[in-house]
Amino acid sequence: MPSSNLITSDAYLQAHKDTIEERMERRKNAKERLLGQNYQTLSDYACGYLFFGLHKQENSWIFREWAPHATQIYLVGDFSHWQIQEKFALQNYGDHWEIELPLADLEHGQHYHLLVRWHGGEGRRIPAWAQRVVQDPGTLLFSAQIWQPEQTYEWKNKNFAGLEEPPLIYEAHVGMATEEEKVGSFVEFQHNVLPQIVAGGYNAIQLMAVQEHPYYGSFGYHVSNFFAPSFRFGTPEELKALIDAIHGHGLAVIMDIVHSHAVRNENEGLSLFDGSEYQYFHAGARGYHEAWDSRCFDYGKTEVLHFLLSNCKYWIEEFGFDGFRFDGVTSMLYTHHGLGCDFTNYEQYYDGTQDEDAIVYLGLANELIHEVKANALTIAEEMSGMPGIAAPSEIGGFGFDYRLAMGGPDYWIKVIKERKDEDWHMGDIYYELSRKRADEKTIHYVESHDQALVGDKTIIFRLVDSDMYWDMHVQHQNIKVDRGIALHKMLRLLTLSLAGGGYLNFMGNEFGHPEWIDFPREGNGWSYKYARRQWSLAKDPMLKYHYLLQFDRQLIQLFRQKKILQDTETHLYWEHNSDQVLFFMRGNHLFVCNFHPAESYTNYMVAVPAGEYKIVLSSDSMSIGGFGRIDDSISYFCQKHGYDKEEKISLYLPNRSAFVLEKV
Repeated sequence: MPSSNLITSDAYLQAHKDTIEERMERRKNAKERLLGQNYQTLSDYACGYLFFGLHKQENSWIFREWAPHATQIYLVGDFSHWQIQEKFALQNYGDHWEIELPLADLEHGQHYHLLVRWHGGEGRRIPAWAQRVVQDPGTLLFSAQIWQPEQTYEWKNKNFAGLEEPPLIYEAHVGMATEEEKVGSFVEFQHNVLPQIVAGGYNAIQLMAVQEHPYYGSFGYHVSNFFAPSFRFGTPEELKALIDAIHGHGLAVIMDIVHSHAVRNENEGLSLFDGSEYQYFHAGARGYHEAWDSRCFDYGKTEVLHFLLSNCKYWIEEFGFDGFRFDGVTSMLYTHHGLGCDFTNYEQYYDGTQDEDAIVYLGLANELIHEVKANALTIAEEMSGMPGIAAPSEIGGFGFDYRLAMGGPDYWIKVIKERKDEDWHMGDIYYELSRKRADEKTIHYVESHDQALVGDKTIIFRLVDSDMYWDMHVQHQNIKVDRGIALHKMLRLLTLSLAGGGYLNFMGNEFGHPEWIDFPREGNGWSYKYARRQWSLAKDPMLKYHYLLQFDRQLIQLFRQKKILQDTETHLYWEHNSDQVLFFMRGNHLFVCNFHPAESYTNYMVAVPAGEYKIVLSSDSMSIGGFGRIDDSISYFCQKHGYDKEEKISLYLPNRSAFVLEKV
């Protein structure tokens, strides 16, 4: 068996050494099985999208589909007047079905389905490997579309190598990125939103809802067609142009990929594709995710591994994505999907409820992705705390580059909801935001799209509530608004400064977007009013949203310019709960917070590394909605104080303020 040293970073894993090594052995054996005698690498193997589906050859069209339970399959579409014709019948070649047609029989833009027959039934199906799927605006039915434009997209920035610094991620949904009450497009995002992200200093964009999904309100998480970019936002070429433009600005593009489950729709998705419920998914109850109303993949099947691994490579090779945020990893890891489990002890990570096939898949996927693109980013949305998620595979980990630190947003909500301002505990805050496994890097965030959905509240709305509808004008005085703006800035500064590797912001949260997210649905009259972003609020200098935007830009740009996240260690120098004051350093930068709602402190002295310090960012600056109580033009020198002659810095700490000092 291979040797694992994952346990050297966590002594509690010693009792589970055998299981960790068995997982490594299982992944090794699975890789050898997949490669067999025909492939040298996983990248060679994961090319199913070049074989299956519809492809235009030099002198013909070729179409292939895997449907082992089927008895007959026909291509049915515009070219056959939507009637069954024998000339469009596929031949069964044992492990797949195939048809070759003259070039004149099909043409770009035509729509089609498969008519799949099995013992006891039949159904219209969209090909599993379809790369273009559209919805008829009249009938609302989905169909595959032949997509072979005469001119292929010519990349302008094809040499973009990927991100070479800690990721500062701007999470975005193209459809709701417009201010108009409609679905936004790739083109509009490129021209209207991308410049704002670039100006904000972010170095990576995470695109949501890219894979085709029949219900817009699913936020893209009920995927039907895994190889098709969502038609709602534009054509494949327009998505490529957007990614190309992002690369041109030096930013990486991460895709929010959903391999944890699939929509249960039969006409649009993979469910009962060939009449069997066990083709891509588990049979019986295990094949259904009751909480999500979706289907669960059988990761133990070679064909499913081929499908999903090929999907990873496809989005990198065909569209230039620089990595993935894997959604719903916790659901994949456990046969109970993490539901009803509190994960309070290590036994729950190794108690036999784990889906070991899914664990193998995740390890193989990470290996493949980094094989295809060396600087790719992979992020796991995982909330159980499974050891090794973001540890290298060679030491027993899963191979993700980062774990999404999902506890941060939950912690901030808990503090805001359950504690009075004067009861915020400094040591608790520092510990909760800085703790992580020694073998992992983490992506920290104050809030994401989850906290903005209907039924929840964004941070700004929890802090200000309905007052933000009336008193966000710069000339209006409102104590509740002042409190909200001050804490909104402090929470972001603190979360980023204690990040264990990277940072994420959902679009609009940087300026305190006032509305929740509610996609069009029957319950709201199919309205787009709350499925958009009101950028004009942040651009108006007479509204205080503008202050929050400017602070976010200063914060992000400071961290990039000074390379603060590259200094991975933070050192706590002072935490005082009754004063509600916190001092800590990261590299050459001293972070100072006074969370007290009323008390400001003069000549507050704390022992820190000796030297000269200058303020490089203050949340209290008047230009970003503060009160200008700190003079950021002067230098602060440490001096010896007390009987032990410690070097201490003396500072004025206004209430509800945070600032960053750089050691000169």
